[in-house]
Amino acid sequence: MTASGAALLTRQPVPGGGGRSLAMQFLLAVVSGGYAVGAALGWGSEELAEIMGDFGLSAAALLAAVSCYTYARVIDSRERPAWLLFAFSSLMGACGNAVWGWYEVVLGEAVPKPSVADFAFLCFAPPAIVGLLVLAKRPVTRAGWVCLGLDSWLIGGSLLTLSWSLALAHAARTAQSGAPGSVPRAALSLAYPLLDIALVSMVLVLHFRRSEANRSAVNTAIAALALTVLSDALFTSPLLSAEYQSGQLLDAGWFAGSLLLAYAPWGARRMHPDPGMPGLPRADRPVSRPITGSLPALTPYLAAAVCTLGILYNVVDGRKVDRVVVFTGCTVVLALVIRQGIMLVDNIALTQELAQKENHFRSLVQGSSDVIMIAAPTGTLRYVSPAAAGVYGREAEELVGTELATLIHPHDLGRVVHEVRRFLAAPPAEEPTTRIECRFKSGSGEWLNVESTVNRHQGGLILNSRDVTERVRLQAQLQHSAEHDPLTDLPNRALFTRRVRQALTGRRAGDHSTAVLFIDLDGFKAVNDTIGHQAGDELLIEAARRLQDSVRAGDTAARLGGDEFAALILGDGSRDRSAREYQVHEIADRLRTTLSQPYRIGGSEVRVAASIGVAFADPGITPSDLMRNADLAMYRAKAGGKDRVELYAPQMQAEVVRKAELAGRLRTALHDGEFTLLHQPVVSLATGEVTAVAAQARWRSAQGILFTPAEFLRVAEYSEGAAAGPDGRGGLPGGTPTRAAELGRWLLEEAVGQAAERHRIGHDVPVAVRMSAQRLLEMGTGAAGGAGQPGSVDALLNRHGLPPGALVIELADSDPRVPFDELERRLAALRRLGVLVALDGFGSGYAAISALRRLPVDILKLDRGLVEGVVESARLHKITAGLLRIANDLGMQSVADGVDLPEQVMALRAVGCTHGQGAAFSGPLDEYRLRRALVRGTFPVPGGAAQPALAGGPSGGSMAIRRGSHNETPVPPT
Repeated sequence: MTASGAALLTRQPVPGGGGRSLAMQFLLAVVSGGYAVGAALGWGSEELAEIMGDFGLSAAALLAAVSCYTYARVIDSRERPAWLLFAFSSLMGACGNAVWGWYEVVLGEAVPKPSVADFAFLCFAPPAIVGLLVLAKRPVTRAGWVCLGLDSWLIGGSLLTLSWSLALAHAARTAQSGAPGSVPRAALSLAYPLLDIALVSMVLVLHFRRSEANRSAVNTAIAALALTVLSDALFTSPLLSAEYQSGQLLDAGWFAGSLLLAYAPWGARRMHPDPGMPGLPRADRPVSRPITGSLPALTPYLAAAVCTLGILYNVVDGRKVDRVVVFTGCTVVLALVIRQGIMLVDNIALTQELAQKENHFRSLVQGSSDVIMIAAPTGTLRYVSPAAAGVYGREAEELVGTELATLIHPHDLGRVVHEVRRFLAAPPAEEPTTRIECRFKSGSGEWLNVESTVNRHQGGLILNSRDVTERVRLQAQLQHSAEHDPLTDLPNRALFTRRVRQALTGRRAGDHSTAVLFIDLDGFKAVNDTIGHQAGDELLIEAARRLQDSVRAGDTAARLGGDEFAALILGDGSRDRSAREYQVHEIADRLRTTLSQPYRIGGSEVRVAASIGVAFADPGITPSDLMRNADLAMYRAKAGGKDRVELYAPQMQAEVVRKAELAGRLRTALHDGEFTLLHQPVVSLATGEVTAVAAQARWRSAQGILFTPAEFLRVAEYSEGAAAGPDGRGGLPGGTPTRAAELGRWLLEEAVGQAAERHRIGHDVPVAVRMSAQRLLEMGTGAAGGAGQPGSVDALLNRHGLPPGALVIELADSDPRVPFDELERRLAALRRLGVLVALDGFGSGYAAISALRRLPVDILKLDRGLVEGVVESARLHKITAGLLRIANDLGMQSVADGVDLPEQVMALRAVGCTHGQGAAFSGPLDEYRLRRALVRGTFPVPGGAAQPALAGGPSGGSMAIRRGSHNETPVPPT
């Protein structure tokens, strides 16, 4: 930065127009030069010389008058009166020259003295003087106005003293001689120089006190008037006045002055200013030269010197000092003394004010907690405030003279230099300050985060800096917290999605070997339910650590929520899709093996498995689609048996779309009456008598497809899962977690209503309705919740007039999340009403045995798995016989579900099963066929009728249900 410090602060020039102004200037110079050459050569004839000397000057002055008047009409500022006065002044000059030409050219006579031309010429100076006063910078105080008047008199008095000594005294003595016509001529000869002196005084005062507005036009007008005054002075001098004739070289000065005044408002107005200058603050403009800046201060002394020269001229020449010279010199000296006194008082006041402001700002700078630094254009620190000791740990004196580049972190230096160059190249009016944040080296060698407000200062910079290290750290922590999982500290879903988007849209956009893995821990919920959420959190932390250690350095491992994780495997540019799939599948399988290893939690060993879905970045895929594909593959892995890796295939999405459409139709199926109720007879294996019917729902869609319970319940479960979403936070629109409950309510209501109708016509066959434990807890029984409560079982029975003994509730499952104590109370209340309770799916696991141990159950319904294998498997045959023996010992009836073959009927009857339902007897029947079957009353039994193996049971078509310790009343089994 040392070498580039000056370049860093250099402004680039902005190209501007100006070609038209240069052409006008060139034309002005050519015309003025041509006039001067013609005048020097006498114009070729005396007659042409008089015409050019009189009417040529009149035309030039008239052009200046028209130009200034036109300019005054188009501007809208405080300068308008000045240019109107300049126009009137030039008009007077044009009239005077026209009158002069009338006498000399038209009449061929000498111009009388005095004449109308003299009156017009005398009217030239006063408007010009007033116009210059208008253009002068107006003082803001009374002392300023006094100083302006004193400065004008100092200049005018000094010029008057010198002029009086040189020429005006002679004119005055001529007027006193008393010769005929001498007084008017002497007055006229005195009026011209006196007005010129006043005009020159105002020109000089305006030069030092001119306004900042439209400076180029004002300077050109001053130059034009100065040239005119110089020509007047030469005309009135004793050397030229006696021999002057129109058309001589002196006229070229008046002609050029008029043309310059005509050019002033237009040519200067069209010039483009220096591109680096207008918008800069005063402190940023180039400093004026000392001589130019000190001329206003030297003006009084220069004026006094001129006055002294006038007096000395009289003394040296041996003449008697004129009273006018003495009086004028004394007034000049007095004005000088008064002015110096005013300046002295102003300087004392300004000095005191400056001292107060300096103390004020020094207190602000030294007491500020921010560090204020001033850097030279080379980048060297010229001033550092004392706050640097507390902020940077370095004394201010130590930092002064240091290169700013050596204090900025190397990684931030290029950015800082670029920002400073951009800031200095910008227009200051549009961007007065900028803000830079970088790392700054402290006294201990530590890098601090520093925020600096930068301003321009005399070609350099002012930096107001503060330590924001803590703020940057807090922002980094907040950013980290917003993008990372608080439990595992892995990237969360938002950051993972952004990383996936970067992988698909960055420099790897064309790499289609990038893959996303979605990972779900199988069995994690059981960990939370069995050993607690604290242990579950510890398992998630350990799983996150294993996942993070298993991915590559450039890949991303993330936790999406719950027990779901994800990994972004960046591609290697491979175009061999099969090889890349094999490689990523190996990575995923290694992750699955790693995550499935036993976890040591709280001194015990815990096992979970991992289901992983893999999706690749196909051409044109979006981040959301890629993540959705991986999610679908993961759910396919779970549905396929868990603890496995599944690659995404397009048909998965097609299946999701199909299920979504089916779920959408299911939402309106209940309201549109598309569900129907079928009943399957429950038959005595001994006699073939129909002892009960099992209600089963069917969905006949608008397309005529008849879905079985398993099919539409899977759709209902899909709808519920989609409603909750994979992470339980939302899914398909319109999904509701009460879809299966709504189906359950409809099934119970319809089954009870149809059973009541059959009872009224004499078919007193109980109806069995399958119901989940969760649904049973939600609906109430009536005994516990109050009779007549909406939705309760007894309210439903009372509304339809069905005896309680004609209803059998089949408990479909025993979810470990359902509290057994509450479930036991609800079942006991049902049994007090007279409703029978059957345990469905008995023999399918430990949960059924646990339910049998705690819950009040009347009937055991064997699981289909046992029934299907009772013939082929000797092991299942023994298990089934043992379970039936348990049911017999507890005084319960037994029903085999899914009895489809004659061999199964005989085998089940041989091991003591009393009842069965299935295709071996009858499939599900609609209401018409069911009533015909009930009229018939029995179904053929394979192998013929036989006595049941359970002792104590009566023979015949109906059987008494054995009671154990619960003292139940006999009802037909279901």
